[in-house]
Amino acid sequence: MKVLVTGGAGFIGANFVNYTASEMPDADVTVIDKLTYAGNKDSIEKLGDGVKLVEGDISDPDVIDPLVADADVVVHFAAESHNDNSLRNPWPFIQSNIIGTYQILEALRRHGGRLHHVSTDEVYGDLEIGEDRKFKAGDPYIPSSPYSASKASSDHLVRAWVRSFGIEATLSNCSNNYGPYQHIEKFIPRTVTNLIDGVKPRVYGTGEQIRDWIHVHDHNTAVWDIINKGRIGETYLIGANGEKTNLEVTQLILEEFGYDRDDFEHVADRPGHDQRYAIDNSQLVAELGWQPTFTDFRDGLRDTISWYKNHEEWWRPQKAEVEAKYRKAGQ
Repeated sequence: MKVLVTGGAGFIGANFVNYTASEMPDADVTVIDKLTYAGNKDSIEKLGDGVKLVEGDISDPDVIDPLVADADVVVHFAAESHNDNSLRNPWPFIQSNIIGTYQILEALRRHGGRLHHVSTDEVYGDLEIGEDRKFKAGDPYIPSSPYSASKASSDHLVRAWVRSFGIEATLSNCSNNYGPYQHIEKFIPRTVTNLIDGVKPRVYGTGEQIRDWIHVHDHNTAVWDIINKGRIGETYLIGANGEKTNLEVTQLILEEFGYDRDDFEHVADRPGHDQRYAIDNSQLVAELGWQPTFTDFRDGLRDTISWYKNHEEWWRPQKAEVEAKYRKAGQ
């Protein structure tokens, strides 16, 4: 099988490429990644001849077309994904998430092949804290940031190309991921690397916002189940029943480092900060038989903390610049 992975040097994509290289050694994997600040070729460079890296922009048809033409399946992770950045400058999110997806779909229309499109639960907006409900695939889209709006747009494009042009595609919307290779601007790795450096964690607002956490390994096993067994045109929601408040996550990390649970600082909340995400994964479990490996969030968190402690050479070169940006924003 020839597999094209867009954004394969980013967080979730790199973990997908590492998993594929390990579990499917006969697969011929090509990665296309723009290698912006969030893409790191060090995440996949040790995988050998079975993985080819192309540095390029998915929104450039001259770059993406021949790669799609040569692939049996395209797994589309590439996306600008940091909410704070989308509030500062929405344009890269429009270019990558909408135009890039369009170019991939048009290449598939010309050449054929299979697509799996990876998206986010944030397209559904948010839920009330205390509400006894989770997102389902048929829920209306109510995005609340330029990031989630651009991902919602890309989802709509994929469904339209399936219906209008017969593109063979599946979609998935996943809850918040954590694990190895995540950029240290994100909540969990920033908290972990700050504590490695002896710096107090920072919590937006009261920290009462709830996220539904899933280890990136489990996300990627679900993606392969969908590729292998999912119905064309179907959307599957990927989650591991891992609801935690941001405050709880911070306190669990503090405990793992041996600090007091309240040894953190509050900072100003983000504008339009969604309150709660929660995924109903029942279709994925019932139809495809998928189950997560990391059923205990604390176990997955320990695995993640251990990875960052043991791979300082991967994240250290980025640390000073990331913290300088946060200081400038008062965060």
